[in-house]
Amino acid sequence: MIDSNDIQKIIEKYDQNNLSIGTLGSHSSLNIFKGAKEEGFRTVCICKEKDAIMYKKYPLVDELIIVKDFTELLNESMQARLRELNTVLIPHGSFTAYLSTEELTDSLNVPMFGNRQLLHWEANRKSQEEWLRQAGLLLPATFESPDEIDRLIIAKLPGAKGGRGYFLANSPKTFYKKFDEMVQRGLLSKEDLEKVHLQEYALGVNAYPSYFSSILNDDVELLAMDRRYESAVDSIGKIPASQQLDIDINPTYTVVGNFPIVLRESILPEMMRMGDNVHRKARELAPPGIIGPFCLETVITDEVKIFTFEISARIVAGTNVGIGTSPYAYLRYGENMYMGRRIALEIKEAVKQKRLHEVVA
Repeated sequence: MIDSNDIQKIIEKYDQNNLSIGTLGSHSSLNIFKGAKEEGFRTVCICKEKDAIMYKKYPLVDELIIVKDFTELLNESMQARLRELNTVLIPHGSFTAYLSTEELTDSLNVPMFGNRQLLHWEANRKSQEEWLRQAGLLLPATFESPDEIDRLIIAKLPGAKGGRGYFLANSPKTFYKKFDEMVQRGLLSKEDLEKVHLQEYALGVNAYPSYFSSILNDDVELLAMDRRYESAVDSIGKIPASQQLDIDINPTYTVVGNFPIVLRESILPEMMRMGDNVHRKARELAPPGIIGPFCLETVITDEVKIFTFEISARIVAGTNVGIGTSPYAYLRYGENMYMGRRIALEIKEAVKQKRLHEVVA
């Protein structure tokens, strides 16, 4: 396992006045690269050929490295090249979608902004629940087996899958029927039955607050808020109810985009306390706790109870809606602050204070 001493030795060899900000070319890379450029950093993108068009249309990348597969990030030659460029990697959802947490913590010898150990907690839904419950957050009930289902649940797969293959069920019979349909559609495999996470469906509206935990300032900042645009569940309302029954639709929750939202101000204090509490517990579970972005996925009921059903201990794609315009970032920083730039600002300040080793792992 790569530990802080290993990363410290790499950082000591870096020219910290000429750092590069790097990431995989997907998910929230444009957000990250724009922020890095605005704070004066060079940028490095590990990208698949089919996606290179993005970085030609948006000229935010100084070093474009084309790969056939994102697992090439683990090749020693690739890592040596990144170290030569004094690269600090910014993890996002594609890191955990295409690479295992074990690979990220055991085989990636390039400094990464954030706390790698928390990636294990994010990837394991039971660990997530333990973390969030210990932080005092309200969570929906969970079920160990499909045979225990006695109310409306949502079935999810572990990791950053973008809602692909999620579905609702309200009984064991309904669950198995819909699971088989998802397998036939190629959205799930039969092996997923052992990994599926069954969570009570809390009735309310979704809100996804994104926070930034600053180790340098010892503070947690609320910077963005969004909700997801999910296909096909967000399009089903265009079909009359009678026809929905006739065609027996089994919609899934694949995320295709995000909407910015602004919460009632009376809800903000609790959202802020939740962020503080989650980081406080993270410091106990995996010191020094959360470094940089994290997001809570919540449902707010008509009684204004806030249920938290997931955490992402990294930048989420929902922060893309705030590039240059997030009202919550504006309230704290003024114009043109957003998650990608806030990451770059923290790294820049860490270099200035000679504390870079505190914000990378």
